[in-house]
Amino acid sequence: MPRPENLFTRDDWTADRALTCDVLVIGSGAGGAVVAAELAEGGLEVIVLEEGGYHPTEEFTTHATAMVRKLYRDGGATLAIGSPPIAFQEGRAVGGSTVINGGMSWRTPERILDRWWREDGVDGVRAKEMGRYFERVEKYISAKHQDPGTTSRDNELLREGAEKMSWKVIPNIRNQLHCAGTNNCAFGCPTGAKRSTLVTYIPRALAFGARLYADCRVERLLREGTRSVGAEGRVIQPNGKPGHRFTVRAKLVVSSAGAIHTPALLGRSGVKSPSGRIGQNLSLHPNVKVLAVFDENVEGWKGVHQAYQVREFQEEGYLFAAVNIPPSILSMATPFYGRELDEIMRDYNRTVIAGMLLEDSVTGRVRVLPGGRPQAFYDLSDFDAHRLVRGTSLLCELLFSAGARRIVLPFEGMADLRGPDDVRKLFERPVHKPGIEVMTVHMMGTCAMGGDPKRHVCDSYGKVYGHEGLYISDASLFPSPIGVNPMETIMALATRNAERILDQGAALKAA
Repeated sequence: MPRPENLFTRDDWTADRALTCDVLVIGSGAGGAVVAAELAEGGLEVIVLEEGGYHPTEEFTTHATAMVRKLYRDGGATLAIGSPPIAFQEGRAVGGSTVINGGMSWRTPERILDRWWREDGVDGVRAKEMGRYFERVEKYISAKHQDPGTTSRDNELLREGAEKMSWKVIPNIRNQLHCAGTNNCAFGCPTGAKRSTLVTYIPRALAFGARLYADCRVERLLREGTRSVGAEGRVIQPNGKPGHRFTVRAKLVVSSAGAIHTPALLGRSGVKSPSGRIGQNLSLHPNVKVLAVFDENVEGWKGVHQAYQVREFQEEGYLFAAVNIPPSILSMATPFYGRELDEIMRDYNRTVIAGMLLEDSVTGRVRVLPGGRPQAFYDLSDFDAHRLVRGTSLLCELLFSAGARRIVLPFEGMADLRGPDDVRKLFERPVHKPGIEVMTVHMMGTCAMGGDPKRHVCDSYGKVYGHEGLYISDASLFPSPIGVNPMETIMALATRNAERILDQGAALKAA
């Protein structure tokens, strides 16, 4: 299939190159693709640099391990160091993490927007002001409920369990257009139904003249005093080694590399904030999962990823969902070997894999290691560890009410639960915090926006305090965790902040 016009890969580089534009956007995910499309449509000359490769829909398959190697940074094997260590995953491809996420499209809860306005002094961010930006994003990504007949049995069991407990459960809103329910969301949608930025905002940006260069790793920003004037880096060769050099000169730079790599890029480039908080304030929605075995055939791979969310305890910071994981990935993610692993995998088609998202109460940080790579550090608080145990107990109650006969827990050394009366065992002795299996895909907050240069890294619209020509457009901006999937929040803020940049468009063109 022919590559889109204005999209370039490492195959197009035959020598070192120097490029120029009005606006350089670093990253092509939820933040980068949106800001690039809005600015290009507004008449600015835009270049997007993406470290990952270009992989069209036709390349996505059900070979999960191959897709992980192709679409995830470091094959999905990244850790935040702490007690316990927390595994996290990031997309690294044209389209960023929108290519591999579950597609949940939720507006920022109003209480979070009010908190940002009240406690952090973020201007123009309350629900009545953000409404039109959410609406614009939802139109482009087709945010809606699933078509009938696309829901898997594992999700129906989650819903049935919640209803038996009289708990609030709602159908997910997802960025999809007639999704067929192939449950391959986390490994690239093979039908194009999931409206990631790969198939929405990036084509729109390219149609308005933006140029996107894949396989390009940005090493540092170019600066003249306190003004950012571009970036430089290397093209990544197929073997992962650096190839040709590139330099991009721009009148304005937008970093959309994510909450781990944006602060690392700023650090490598010598950018300092008056607050001294670049890389701090890392929140990440700690997640735990349980494996619930049923007597009936579940076949969770038949149907959509996360059709429902249980919202009964949202005000306490808990969300529950069912997430099918392919056998090859699940077998690596369980703490079993030999006969025990064989027993678990034999029950695969009768298993519901359910997860819990926690709105965390503490933060970590990102540091730049020698050589320039970022490393996240995060210690789960004792309070949040207790909340994870409580949330897991609630989730287990739900699953037993739905008919589960065995539940495998994410707590090292704790026996499987065999019935609802076993749930109380979770509280009979303290859970050893380093032995909790925690993961996440929601990293946020490391360049927080707000109204105080002494407390925040960016102003209310993503401009880095103390620097000219430098903006941020990704989840780094969040002053706090938001308790729901962050994609639509990132996109709406990118739309809003692009509007602010376009107000300065005449000045950029004249510069």
